[in-house]
Amino acid sequence: MSNLISCSVGGKNSLLNGSIGLVILLMIIGGCTGKNDSRSNANNGPTTVAKASDMPDDAVLKANVKLTTAQFANAISTEDFTTLRDNASVEFKEKYTAEQAKEVFADAVKNKRALLPMLASLVNMDPEFTEPPSVRKDGKIPVVTVKGRYATKPKPLAFEYEYVYMFGKMKLLKLILK
Repeated sequence: MSNLISCSVGGKNSLLNGSIGLVILLMIIGGCTGKNDSRSNANNGPTTVAKASDMPDDAVLKANVKLTTAQFANAISTEDFTTLRDNASVEFKEKYTAEQAKEVFADAVKNKRALLPMLASLVNMDPEFTEPPSVRKDGKIPVVTVKGRYATKPKPLAFEYEYVYMFGKMKLLKLILK
């Protein structure tokens, strides 16, 4: 879990619109948040065997992808990664403070005028999985991996997110956008 977050962004569109707030609001109204993570930190090493019951259905996975992307867009817009971090897994929080996350995404923050319009357009799109979602065990903890893309123009926005899945809640572990 050494490379929990990374991002590669680009674009030339400099228009900024107010859809970021709408994205966050829609995700909150959709009930896709979870504030508390009360699980144990037991870790006996990763395995690839997990029960089918450890895999959330596609609707839940897509809602979490949209929420994570919206939280990331809000973090870029406000230059404050507190909400993204607060909704992440214990492991993410142990590795990154909100300020450290901002430093990791410094290029995205610097280029936010070009990036935010594209991220705002995602409110009207559903993510498309490019690989079937998978679940593995890290000790006793299910870790769900989703890889896919949004059909943005001129080229798609690819994502790879990992979530810790416990007690019906998904908590961000890894965030990659390219």
